[in-house]
Amino acid sequence: MKEHKARKRFGQNFLHDPGVINRIVACINPKKGDRMVEIGPGQGAMTTPLLAALGEIDVVELDRDLIPILHKLLDDKGTLRIHSADALKFDFATLRQGEEKLRVVGNLPYNISTPLIFHLLEHAEIFQDMHFMLQKEVVDRLAASPGSKAYGRLGVMVQYYCQVDKLFNVGPGAFNPPPKVDSAIVRLIPHTKPPVDVKDMKVFADVVTRAFGQRRKTLRQALKGVMSSEQIEAAGINSSLRGETLSLQDFASLANVISG
Repeated sequence: MKEHKARKRFGQNFLHDPGVINRIVACINPKKGDRMVEIGPGQGAMTTPLLAALGEIDVVELDRDLIPILHKLLDDKGTLRIHSADALKFDFATLRQGEEKLRVVGNLPYNISTPLIFHLLEHAEIFQDMHFMLQKEVVDRLAASPGSKAYGRLGVMVQYYCQVDKLFNVGPGAFNPPPKVDSAIVRLIPHTKPPVDVKDMKVFADVVTRAFGQRRKTLRQALKGVMSSEQIEAAGINSSLRGETLSLQDFASLANVISG
């Protein structure tokens, strides 16, 4: 079988460093009976040790040319269920049996990582945890705290749904071809109960988006048209602050004033 060349249009950078692979698998800690789904298995670098530990795995792969490669490599190693699909449109709930929760892993192409995370969070309640390899800058944004340069809409929204743990960085040399940026591993664990009370998620998302739309603007300017200065102050927040200084609770308080 001829060698598969990584495709730019799929954002493919195949992981090949055994040390990094072993370290990721140790963080995931797969156990027999886990219902594991891998997004973008590529040439099976992570799939191989996961399948060995689990005995069965579901994978979602967009590049059809990789499917025969995965079958040849893994069919005699356990139960491999390949779903030839775009993960952005895939209904992960169809992989559940009863009420069991899914565990998700993936070395995500940088061009789809943010929309894919939001797609998964729409059904956060069906997932036990998610382990992703992402661009380091994206992981820093996911895990950022108020007041830091990386803090923004992505961090606030994801932290509403999940506990975010940055695990470790991965250099370009671990991939073939090597990307031009550093990567990092992140663990997302969906909250069983949201950390803050939000009356209307649409309003909350809109407030967060507006607050970070133009970072230099104060809340008074950024939320003009949806909230008055008086309403902002009524939420217990100084209207001359900027969005980047607000906590998750602050955003919830603002949104709840609008929602009444």
